[in-house]
This record gives sequence, C-alpha cells and structure tokens, in this order.
Amino acid sequence: MSGVLAERLTTIIGGPEDDIPLTEAALLVAAHRYSDLDVRYYLDVIEDFGARAARQIGEDSAAADKVVALNHYLFDELGFAPNAQDYFDPRNSFLNEVVERRTGIPITLSLVYMAVGNHLGLALNGVCYPGHFLVKCELRDGIIVLDPFSRGQSLDICDLQRLLRETQGGEVSRAIVAACLVAASKREILLRMLRNLKMIYMRNHELDNALTIMNWIVAANPGQAAEIRDRGTVYQELECFRAAVSDFERYLELAPDCNDGDRIRERVVQLQRSVSLLN
Repeated sequence: MSGVLAERLTTIIGGPEDDIPLTEAALLVAAHRYSDLDVRYYLDVIEDFGARAARQIGEDSAAADKVVALNHYLFDELGFAPNAQDYFDPRNSFLNEVVERRTGIPITLSLVYMAVGNHLGLALNGVCYPGHFLVKCELRDGIIVLDPFSRGQSLDICDLQRLLRETQGGEVSRAIVAACLVAASKREILLRMLRNLKMIYMRNHELDNALTIMNWIVAANPGQAAEIRDRGTVYQELECFRAAVSDFERYLELAPDCNDGDRIRERVVQLQRSVSLLN
C-alpha cells in the first residue's frame, strides 16, 4: 500500500464523523493488499451503478417500490450474491473484489446496497446487528429492515429474533431487538469491517496483515483498551518487544481493573528482560 493511501485512510479514520467518505474508506482498506489499487476507478464504477439505477427506477416511486426495484437491479441484473461457501475469504471484505466478483459478506454487500440506494433517494442506514450486518430503510410510516446478504430480503421481528438468538442464545424480546437496530455511524461501520478483517487474519495467522488492520482500529478508537492489548500480543509474536511493552503498559493504564492485569504485568516484565538483552 502506498504511503499516500495509508496516510489518507489514517486521516479519514481519525477525523470527524461527518467527514468520513465511507465508500472511499472501504476501498482504502483494500489497498493494503492491492498496492496498485485505483480507488478512483472503483468509486466511479459504484457511482455508475447508482446513476444507472436512478435512470431505471422512477424518481417519484414510493420508497417500498424503489426497494423492490433496487433488489432486482443489484441481485438479478448486476448479479451480486452472498459468498456463503467461502465466507472467510479475505476478498469478501475488499470492496474492489466485491465489485469485480459480485459477491461478498453482509457488510460489504450492504455498502454497495447503500451506495447505490442513496442515488434513488432512499433513506438507508447500516445496522451493526450482532453477528450479521443489516440495512434499515426509513419509510413514511416506519422502517423496514433489509438483508443484502439475502438478496435484500425484508426481515420481520421473528427473523430478527432468530438472528439474535443464533448469536446470543436464549429468548430475545422485542425491546432487545429494537435496541440492536440503532443506525450505525460511518466510523462504527468502518470499525466493524476492520474487525472482520482482523479476525480473518488472526484466524489465518497472517500477523503482518493483522497488525496493519489493528493500527487503523486503534487510530479510529484510541481509547479501546482491548484493541491495544490485542495489538500488543501481535507485536510480541512478531518479536517487536518494545512496541509490545508500550501497548501492554497503555492497556493497563486504560483498564487498571482488568481481569487479565496480573498476566499482562507478568508479560511486561518478561518482555522488558528481552528488550534489555537486545541493548
């Protein structure tokens, strides 16, 4: 990834919420794996999807009719589809690959869905629903909750309860479901995407790539103690002992009453010995 693109993403992540260009930021995340990625090209492709949709779908149509037409356009005409067979393929989290291959996971399909739907004047918001990213659409008489991973299917309360039960177990009340349907900020959406990639890289033991993602997560949310601890653990595995000590000490400052405090303090002592041997 070029220094210019990395600096641009770091600036976006650490900047004001209103200044976050979400689609561009998602493409910049992908640029850490595609050093020659033409971000402008893919922004133009997605923009063209939206412009074509707007030409096809009547501006004066009711919002519910626009949703039906948008689903047909994206999933029938353009051929976007869920990648359930290879869900943890990192390419599902890279927006350029999602556009090229027409397949992805809930959050990346939702990003395309929202970007195109905005051209139709639809009031779409991402929802960081536990275990499954969703989109909600504001209508004149309420909201509908849509699942772009299921071809834009509208979910009712029973569907939402089932999804939540699969993630959390036990009975799920309507009040709990409603609390989970709060519109996500652009920073929250970006963080969710980054955490997905972090999980995939850690699962595949791709520590250098995981570290890149963790640096952006910490830049977006520098007070999140657990993320700093996790980054310290990766630094340790990569034998970057000074950086690991710095992160662990910062973690203990941010979370002095943490349950793993004794274990982390012991690790700091051991790492400081390793650092002294390097001097």
